Amino acid sequence: MKKSLLSNALAAAILGLSAMSAQAEDLIRAITFTPAQVSFSRNFQGFVDLVNERGEGVVQIQVIGGPETIPQPKMGEAQMNGIADMFLLPAGLYLNIVPEGEAFAGSNLDPMALRAAGGLELVNEAFHEKGNAHVLAHVDGGAGFHLWTTKKPSVGEDGQLDLSGIRLRSSPLYRAFLEELGATIVVQPAGEVYTSLERGVVDGTGYPVTGLRDYGWDKFLKYRIDPGFFQTDVLISMNLDSWEGLSPEAKEIVQQAAIDHEKSSYEANVALNVEESEAMAANGIETIELTGAQRELFLTTAYDIAWERLKSRDATHHDELKEVFFEDF
Repeated sequence: MKKSLLSNALAAAILGLSAMSAQAEDLIRAITFTPAQVSFSRNFQGFVDLVNERGEGVVQIQVIGGPETIPQPKMGEAQMNGIADMFLLPAGLYLNIVPEGEAFAGSNLDPMALRAAGGLELVNEAFHEKGNAHVLAHVDGGAGFHLWTTKKPSVGEDGQLDLSGIRLRSSPLYRAFLEELGATIVVQPAGEVYTSLERGVVDGTGYPVTGLRDYGWDKFLKYRIDPGFFQTDVLISMNLDSWEGLSPEAKEIVQQAAIDHEKSSYEANVALNVEESEAMAANGIETIELTGAQRELFLTTAYDIAWERLKSRDATHHDELKEVFFEDF
C-alpha cells in the first residue's frame, strides 16, 4: 500500500511538473504581410522553424495568417493593439504610426552594419513609444525597390527619369518619390496589382526583384529601371507587451534566432536577386540602366525625399537616425 501511494504521489508530481512545463512554453502568434507562397513569407518560415527547433519546450511560433487575415494597411494598428504577437511587416506600411520607420528604407547600409552601429536600439525608442512594437530584425536586406513598367519611360531635359503619362501602382513608402518623377499614382495592396496590370488600370509598379514573379506580374511587365532605390524595409517585430511578456529564456532564443536570420536572409536574398533577375531577363523584361549623373540624380532624389518626409512628420530623431542609418555618397 505504501509503495502504491508513493508511486501515485511520484506520478502526480511528474504530471504536475509536465503541466507546469507545458504552461511555461510561450506561444507567439505571427502574421505575415504577404501570402504564404511569396518569397518573403517563405523566408520567414525559415526563421519560425529556427525558433521552434531551438525553443522546444520554451517558446514556439505559430503563423496564423497573412493579408487574408489582416489587410496590409491595418497591420501596423493590429500590432499596436496586440491582435497578434509577431509581424513580418515592412516599416513603410505604417509610417503614419511610426514615421521613424522611414530610416530603414532611407538607409544605404546593410542590416548587420546597422545593428553593429546601434541602429536597432536607436529606432526602437520610437517603435516602443509610438507603435507599441519591438523590432527584432531587419530581414531580407541586400535589395532595393525597382520600377517595373509596361511602357518605356523617357528622360527629361534635366537628365531625370520622366514618368509623365505613366500610371504606377505604389505603396505609401515611395509614393512621393514616384510623384516627383511625374508618375500618376494608384495606391493599392500588392494583392490587387495583377488585376490592375491585366486591365490596364496601371502601367507598372514599384517592387523589389524578389517576390515579383510569385505574384505573376512579370506576365505583363516589359521594362525594369535600374538602379534600385531605397532599401527593402521588411522587419520582424513584436507587439511590445507580447515581447515583454516572454520569459527571459524565450527572449534570448527569439532574439538570437532573429540576429542569425537577419544575416542568413540577407545572403540568401542577394543570391535570389541574381537568380530572379536572370530569369526575368530571359523572359523578355528589358533593363534600362541609369548611369553617371542621371543615376546619381535619381538616387539623390529618392533618399532626399525619404529623409525630408521623416523630418516633416517628426524631426525629433531625424538627425541622429540619419547619422547612423545613412552614409553620404
